[in-house]
Amino acid sequence: MQQAIENIFDNKPDHYTPAHFALFADFKALLNAGKVRAAEPDASHPSGWRVNTWVKKGILLGFRLGSVVDMSIDPARQPFLDKSTYPVKQFTALDGVRIVPGGSSIRDGCYLGKSVTCMPPMYVNAGAYVDDGTMIDSHALIGSCAQIGRNVHISAASQIGGVLEPVGALPVIIEEGVLVGGNCGVYEGTVVKKEAVLGTGTILNRSTPVYDLVLGQIYRATDAQPLIIPAGAVVIAGSRAVTSGKGKDWGISIYTPVIIKYKDEKTGSKIQLEDLLR
Repeated sequence: MQQAIENIFDNKPDHYTPAHFALFADFKALLNAGKVRAAEPDASHPSGWRVNTWVKKGILLGFRLGSVVDMSIDPARQPFLDKSTYPVKQFTALDGVRIVPGGSSIRDGCYLGKSVTCMPPMYVNAGAYVDDGTMIDSHALIGSCAQIGRNVHISAASQIGGVLEPVGALPVIIEEGVLVGGNCGVYEGTVVKKEAVLGTGTILNRSTPVYDLVLGQIYRATDAQPLIIPAGAVVIAGSRAVTSGKGKDWGISIYTPVIIKYKDEKTGSKIQLEDLLR
């Protein structure tokens, strides 16, 4: 399958045949089952993760293959028009996923594990992988190819960025046990390691360094690796003073994420998820 997808993607045919559509259908079934992923753990990489470029090519191939069709439940009152290859994902009660009524959308070609809870309205894009026991709260977004671990809490209005192109770029990784607070944004291939906590309003991306007040280190993305938040770090939205030019004269500070502590028993008790809601 990998060889076939890469061949079709890299050598675009004049037209797509039934065999091409059948290949994509088989590929998408594996995405839906979580058997192929856009990225997966790999201890040999500095980030602990590697990109499966061929999988991202397969997802992009679906957009090439598809034509825009009417997917509306009621075309007059609420039209929905999208690529025929990416309809809304189908679920049954046997999947063990809770999709609370109220307007959420989960696109075909993504994986949601057992006991995932989806609070409306939220959105999961194609290529995403959401592992068992994760909570996706209201107005939250899981972008294309983002990888979310077990028992993660994506709080209300948080954005987990997606990336399809370039195909070699690492998507956002949120490892198991992470709490992403409300109105957070995690973008551009950032890796948040196990059990970390992102306080309300924290923004993480490739261009903004993170200051670790505990260990006295500064974490930055480089050409070789993404921004990596250490396991168990508690990150909040902070600021640092501009120390030169007009910024200094005007007393301006700019945003920066700050690690203020590492998770302990006290932190755990404050952020413990309410099991009764699950």
